Amino acid sequence: MKRLLCFMLSLFMIFNMAACNAEEGGQEDTSNDVSQAENRIFTDSCGREVELPAEITAYVTSGPLAQIILYAIAPEEMVGLATKWYDSAEGIISEEALGLPYFGQLYGSANLNVEELALAAPQVLIDMGEVKDSVAKDLDKLQNQTNIPAVYVESNMEMMPETFRMLGELLGKEEKAEELTAFCEKVYNRTVSIMEKVGDNKIKGLFVVGETGTNVLAYSSYQAETFDMLADNLAVVESPISKGTGNEVTMEQIALWNPDFILFGPNSVYETCVDDSAWSEIKAVKNSNYIEVPEGPHNWMGSPPAVQQYLGLIWLTAQLYPEYCDYDVKAEIMEYYRLFYSCELTDEQYEELTKNAFLD
Repeated sequence: MKRLLCFMLSLFMIFNMAACNAEEGGQEDTSNDVSQAENRIFTDSCGREVELPAEITAYVTSGPLAQIILYAIAPEEMVGLATKWYDSAEGIISEEALGLPYFGQLYGSANLNVEELALAAPQVLIDMGEVKDSVAKDLDKLQNQTNIPAVYVESNMEMMPETFRMLGELLGKEEKAEELTAFCEKVYNRTVSIMEKVGDNKIKGLFVVGETGTNVLAYSSYQAETFDMLADNLAVVESPISKGTGNEVTMEQIALWNPDFILFGPNSVYETCVDDSAWSEIKAVKNSNYIEVPEGPHNWMGSPPAVQQYLGLIWLTAQLYPEYCDYDVKAEIMEYYRLFYSCELTDEQYEELTKNAFLD
């Protein structure tokens, strides 16, 4: 009897130890599964596979273009600025976003403060814009410097709906992405349809920038994308510069182009051109066929050429080809500010923004 009891006690101890080991092993495996579930692989526009947290709650951008686009879809998760907001952003951009720390840019001014960026501990840095040959190498280098994952999402005016869908996947903002996408698709497709009706009868124009008005956004430059779509851009130069400063030319060259229409950039010579003897002889000025690009919080035509170009499509198309535009410009601009800036624009703000933006 004692032998039987001892045998049964031994079996009990063996089974108990086995159960404990199995339980410990199960806990370890579960921990590994949870750890893996907390991360995911995101394939960016370069084809780079980047490991990211399953949920993004803190990000930074590489430059002003990305900052503009990402503010539209995920303003609360932005933890730093690549560029400081213009004064015109007050009353439009949230106080929280206006007060974010400034880290600088990866490209452009190339003044990115890597140390301060790392201290902010974002979960990802997002680069956007036109394709650069070095972008994959640059982002890999930045990742190694900071241990912060970095991804690239391509964007231009035509592909903005696709861009927002990719950002929706990246940031877990699919519903907001679809809302922004629907607006962009509506505006872009309508503009394409209008320009098909215009055909070869585009107005011959110049997009003039700079304090002296002797810089132009040249045909085929990245910054002139919206203007090229809507007008016959006379500024055909040998080496177009894809920067907001444009190509410097002379008044003699502007007189030779002698445009029917001039679009002046913000802070250019819109206010003084009619009193300047050189400008007053240009056909567009002589016929009062010139306007100024609105700015607030960004230039509606670009600089940088981000999603606010859609404001340019809404507003400038209606100025150049009113016979083809039966939509309510003000209503759509108000809708844009609500969707992309979370701002209920007032009538007074609208009037101030557009005070020089309409042809008589």
